[in-house]
Amino acid sequence: MQPHSAAANPVVAKSPSRASARKELSFTESAVVLPFPAPDIEVPHYLTSHYWWAYIHPTAVRLFERQWLVNLILWGNYACLRDAALADMAGSLAGRTLQVACVYGDLTTRLNASIASRGGQLDVIDVLPIQLRNLRAKLPKDTSTRLVTMDSTDLQLADASYDQAIAFFLLHEQPSHYRERTLSELCRVVKPGGRIVVVDFALPHWWHPLRYLWRPLLARLEPFALDLWRQELTRWLPHGSRTRLQKVTFFGGLYQKVVIET
Repeated sequence: MQPHSAAANPVVAKSPSRASARKELSFTESAVVLPFPAPDIEVPHYLTSHYWWAYIHPTAVRLFERQWLVNLILWGNYACLRDAALADMAGSLAGRTLQVACVYGDLTTRLNASIASRGGQLDVIDVLPIQLRNLRAKLPKDTSTRLVTMDSTDLQLADASYDQAIAFFLLHEQPSHYRERTLSELCRVVKPGGRIVVVDFALPHWWHPLRYLWRPLLARLEPFALDLWRQELTRWLPHGSRTRLQKVTFFGGLYQKVVIET
């Protein structure tokens, strides 16, 4: 269980012109877009099969939306990982920022406040309306952050339309082909010279006790998480993409922050 909900459903990519048209349909107001479900978006099977207890059931949302619990799940590292991600995004807060998938805890509220103070725009997408409604309740009433039900593997957004994007503990929850498609879509919608900040699991150092104690629990509760123990994140980036990566690990290597410069 991680501090956010996943968003994915692999489909064929849309052409730039169609993506631009759908973008206008999704973001027609400057204020918050209510997260009503779109009729053509289905909740991915892996979410209903493996993560209903964490993100879909209303009781789960009420239970896990606690700062102390999110921090406990990440072995006391939530604030450190959150602040590291926000620090890497500080230079582009006056532009357009995309957050892919909602996050339990205060990452989005802090990001929203920083962007509002700089006059930028934050858009948050998630495939689960219940997660968007939960996030809306955490944001100020006068926020300009826009929330939309959308699939991370089929972003109905124009090419090169964002200055930066963030995926906070999303990729480890997705099967490999979903993960690859999500990263491909993020590389498409972020402008050349922009950045994608990814925070997620990584392989702990050999001496880390959680390398042995955490593995069986991850294998049971997070069936795709160990992919990020076995392979580097570059494995799922688009083939032939011209990107630069900066990787930093935390807590004995258990977590990683990867900044992808497009």
